[in-house]
Amino acid sequence: MNKARKLIIAGNWKMNKTVAEALALVNGLKLDLANVKEVDLVICPPFTALESVSRATLDSNLKLGAQNMSENNFGAFTGEVCAGMLKEFSVRYVILGHSERRQYQKESDALIAKKAAAAHAGSLKPIVCVGETLAEREANQTEKVLETQVRGSLAGLTNELMAETIVAYEPVWAIGTGKTATTQQAQDAHAFIRGVLAKMFDDATAKKVRIQYGGSVKPANANELMSQPDVDGALVGGASLEARSFADIVKNSI
Repeated sequence: MNKARKLIIAGNWKMNKTVAEALALVNGLKLDLANVKEVDLVICPPFTALESVSRATLDSNLKLGAQNMSENNFGAFTGEVCAGMLKEFSVRYVILGHSERRQYQKESDALIAKKAAAAHAGSLKPIVCVGETLAEREANQTEKVLETQVRGSLAGLTNELMAETIVAYEPVWAIGTGKTATTQQAQDAHAFIRGVLAKMFDDATAKKVRIQYGGSVKPANANELMSQPDVDGALVGGASLEARSFADIVKNSI
């Protein structure tokens, strides 16, 4: 598949996998995906497995991501992890503003913007998540919600930093539900987000930004989704917990 931007497919393992289970999954992925060069491959284990998975992926094409980080660099923030700590394990990417954290930890756009700035300052590439709920879509609020989240969560970044930021469009109603946005719904949302980025930054920067789709991505729908002009990859949840399904998503996307 000849895309304007290199595809990036990331697996968000969420709060799953012990260290032993994580290593078993990584070893399976290394076998299944060893020859893939057309896609940037990212896996995001829980914090407890980062060190072991980091060692296991050193000689592979799998890049390491974390599922969250603090907006602070160090200090009295019990239970938090900062960019410098993640860098020790060769982490390159970090998921920020996932809908689950927006919902359960009440993370705001302003907080996510601080985290994105801190990630860049720590030489990490943020994957910033945005997306509307089912109620918001049914009320025809999708574009309003997306513009508010994109503008708020990416506020303060320079053009250069924005070009190194990944945006993940995750319709909340499609996460873990088995529902998937239609190909056209996904493309429309991605094109709208790119338009907002062009207004915030400029056309050239907006064209460089990779926008992932997340929401019940499976091997069966990966090819159709990835073939859309503004869909530049996937942020995969449940299907990333099994080596074969994640590998099939990647292979079906190429």
